[in-house]
Amino acid sequence: MIYYVIPRELADKYYDEFRKRFDGVEGVEVIVDRRATDRRTGTDGGGKRVLRDRRRRRISGSFPDV
Repeated sequence: MIYYVIPRELADKYYDEFRKRFDGVEGVEVIVDRRATDRRTGTDGGGKRVLRDRRRRRISGSFPDV
């Protein structure tokens, strides 16, 4: 499935036009972006994006001299 996403600000102008254009194409759906805020910068508890190190931690301690 392919989603053709139209920004909310442009939906009034382009939604009907693109829907007619892709009406006969199988696997394509035209949708309007409904997000109110960006989840990484929003004030709804999302906050700032946190990057985490996913590598394994090393074993604590020291290695013997070889």
